Amino acid sequence: MPVSARSQASSTIREFDLIQTLKRRYASPSPRIVRGMGDDAAVIASGPDRRYLVTTDLLAEGIHFDLRTAGFLDIGFRSAAASLSDIAAMGGTAEYLLVSLAIPRAGTGRQVEQLYDGMMAACRPHRVRLVGGDTSASRGGWFINVMLIGTAALGRILFRNGARIGDDLYVTGTLGDSQAGLQLLERPRRSVRSLSRRQRQFLVQRHLRPTARIREGLWLAQAAWASSAIDLSDGLSGDLRHLCTESRVGALIARSALPISLACRRYAESLGQEAERLALAGGEDYELLFTVPRRHRTRFEEASARRRFQMTRVGRILHAREGLCMTLPDGRQEPLPSSSYEHFRPSR
Repeated sequence: MPVSARSQASSTIREFDLIQTLKRRYASPSPRIVRGMGDDAAVIASGPDRRYLVTTDLLAEGIHFDLRTAGFLDIGFRSAAASLSDIAAMGGTAEYLLVSLAIPRAGTGRQVEQLYDGMMAACRPHRVRLVGGDTSASRGGWFINVMLIGTAALGRILFRNGARIGDDLYVTGTLGDSQAGLQLLERPRRSVRSLSRRQRQFLVQRHLRPTARIREGLWLAQAAWASSAIDLSDGLSGDLRHLCTESRVGALIARSALPISLACRRYAESLGQEAERLALAGGEDYELLFTVPRRHRTRFEEASARRRFQMTRVGRILHAREGLCMTLPDGRQEPLPSSSYEHFRPSR
């Protein structure tokens, strides 16, 4: 999710309609293309038992980051984390990094170095190697394009289209923290009395230095627990829609089951907001949303607990005709609100 809804320009383009149009018109089949447009990463055959995972993310100043709220180290880190999260959602191992930069006239060599320092800080724990890229001048702001190449074993790749009716829905970590951290950065003088200094720092760091769930994604794929997966970059309500569209299913989310950190809940309550709204709409948490066949529920939850993974069951998959719904604490159901970020949508 980009830096602020205020930065969205009005346009007749609809992001996901555009993606589908490009997919219909220009995607061409090939025996080596296992999966093209429509997932977190493309999958290319690389041998009899291995597959390449290829993903790219473009970040634009004023849309995805703001130099008033983030330094170049943090911007670099978040740029790489976005692509690492795509590889995590496919259950792969990240290996090679390529970076292209468009640098404005006022940009300095030191700022470029800090961007790369931040990117490598995110990549180095996963042994990702920088292998190339490109640079250009920019008449506008900064533009950062990250391309990441990973690998995965044949038959051990997670896709968005594998969810089946009756599967349980899970998410890793906690939701809404990044959006809360962004709001704190955008309004540094806002008084949040119930929030301790440590909690404020936690939320800000969750925005500036998100964790790509590479270990969790790899385990879900290699142990064959998950039937489908997607990373949460645009918000739970939006990314769940993408997964359900690809799987041709519906879903029911339990509002009270959403995993929300104490810091996020205190932040929201102190401002008279609902933490659940941040959890549903807030993007760039880069957690994983995935499905597990219900028959595996007990064994899966015991196995994930032994590994000390934080994985929370938040709902289940329904028939497509039932749509996307949410259960409220009083037992009533309502349609799941469509509140996630979408590029080109007019400002609200």
